[in-house]
Amino acid sequence: AIAAFAAIASTGARADEADGSQYAVKFEGNRTRAEVQAEAATVAATRSIEPNGSRVAAPVKSTLETKLVRAQAAEAVRLGKISSGEVGTM
Repeated sequence: AIAAFAAIASTGARADEADGSQYAVKFEGNRTRAEVQAEAATVAATRSIEPNGSRVAAPVKSTLETKLVRAQAAEAVRLGKISSGEVGTM
């Protein structure tokens, strides 16, 4: 009985060769080697090494003085309008 079960269970466990050729992409190129090399040279010469979105926005010119803003912030802390340090409202 065990041998019969093993024979039946093993019939579904068949594998093909593990070379992966069934997943290979097959294509035929229609460009010459010189065309591909010319395109690669153009891309290398004009490529930017900056990642997209890495530019920082230009600094904005403020009409307020730093001393005035700091004084207003200190006054707001003294009056309890904003919290100070890592203490927050819960």
